[in-house]
Amino acid sequence: MIGMVSLVGAGPGDPDLLTLRAVDRLRAADLVLYDALVDRAALRHAPQAQHAWVGKRAGRHSIEQDTIERVMIRRALRGERIVRLKSGDPFVFGRGGEEALALAAAGVPCEVVPGVSSAVAVPALSGIPVTHRGLSTAFVVVSGHAEEAYAPVLRALPPGSATVVILMGIATRRASAAVLLAGGWDPETPAALLFSVSHPDASAWHGTLRNLGKAQAEEGPGVIVVGATVALAAQLQSASVGQGGLHAVAR
Repeated sequence: MIGMVSLVGAGPGDPDLLTLRAVDRLRAADLVLYDALVDRAALRHAPQAQHAWVGKRAGRHSIEQDTIERVMIRRALRGERIVRLKSGDPFVFGRGGEEALALAAAGVPCEVVPGVSSAVAVPALSGIPVTHRGLSTAFVVVSGHAEEAYAPVLRALPPGSATVVILMGIATRRASAAVLLAGGWDPETPAALLFSVSHPDASAWHGTLRNLGKAQAEEGPGVIVVGATVALAAQLQSASVGQGGLHAVAR
């Protein structure tokens, strides 16, 4: 009997933000393959499963994508229940689509368990709505890995027309800021760099698009937000309810 692979979104980090279905699939799993940014505390929901780290981090050795897919297929064909635990949402810059296609081609049943994407969760937990009446009626999410990927999208945005959320773009913040400025965006547009949001050590830099590229910030996983709604963070931070609420602190 063929098993099942569940592509499960772990959310932005805090295990309390796992969905009920995600917890259910973890409890039933025989094997959990988890990403680099997944909090290992989430694995407590799968005490009977084998756990294997298959994360990818820039500049570090990582397991090849086709190896991950082969492991999932091989173990599922043995009748096992596999959870591929991915940070955020499986289909938001998580290669979930690639994995689902590989499983379909191998005849392995697959389901997707959506997770809370960091594209919306990180700004929200930092007091930044991605949309807000009178300020922004749209938001755009891009990957900051490669300029040839994000630049055409950012160039197409009329200045100030949307909140811009850049994932995996801390190292390329200077280039992405330059693209927006060249496109006519106001240099005084509010901007933020958000780190470790949903964790106790959350931190943030707040400034403007003009100085985003020069911002002194840690090099690591983080989210960039540019747009008028960033300015709301100061008001919402003052109303923070603590644990589970607005974690990021300005610096």
